[in-house]
Amino acid sequence: MPTAATQLALFPEKIESDPVSGFSVRRSGRARRLSIKIYPRGRVEVVVPRRTSARAVQAFVESHLDWISKTRAAFAAEHPSEPFALPNRIDLPAIDRAFCVRYERATDAGIVRYRTVGSTVVLSGATDDEESCVAALRRWLVSLAKKEFPPRLRELSAETGNAYQRMQVRGQRTCWGSHSGRGTVSLNYCLLFLQPRQLRYVLVHELCHARHMNHSSRFWQLVGRFEPDYRRLDRGLNDAWKYIPTWVGLY
Repeated sequence: MPTAATQLALFPEKIESDPVSGFSVRRSGRARRLSIKIYPRGRVEVVVPRRTSARAVQAFVESHLDWISKTRAAFAAEHPSEPFALPNRIDLPAIDRAFCVRYERATDAGIVRYRTVGSTVVLSGATDDEESCVAALRRWLVSLAKKEFPPRLRELSAETGNAYQRMQVRGQRTCWGSHSGRGTVSLNYCLLFLQPRQLRYVLVHELCHARHMNHSSRFWQLVGRFEPDYRRLDRGLNDAWKYIPTWVGLY
């Protein structure tokens, strides 16, 4: 059955995407049936078992077009669309920092570069190209997350006694974080826009996967040892997309 889900999954999964009828398709090794997720800003994702044919996906989507249309309309009424605008200020509650953004246009420049000067992010080059500016700001967010997340992860790893091999930062559309079987913790740079308690919870959650690569009762008991309020925090991640600015373009 389709679901109007806003939850962004917190479990490891290999993802392959390809467009089908304008929808995002996620091929999941864990999926046993086809399902549809509709996100509050209108994005439609079809989750399918890995070997599902394009024809089967197409037929499934077409059989649910009426439901998709009604659900998107309901979300649009509750969450009016926000106009795109490049930011002049970026607030990052997770690390308690805020940055001003300055744009320096250079004649005949073909790219946009970023540099950080104190609490100002300076974009220089072809800043009249909005897409290039967004790409540069995303690179800056990844760079910042790579500096800010590791010490927090190391501290919680020591606190919880759950080890990991390495950490990487990505811009996942479908999860806040994951922990691979090889011990790699992948974190979404969009966590920077969430609250400190939410960031901490995601880190604890992923570290606990070092012992339990599932969401069994034993896994949640372990999470609860280090974050007693995990149920409320986990539910809060369902609506956390709304804290990610529209210009980021992921949700």
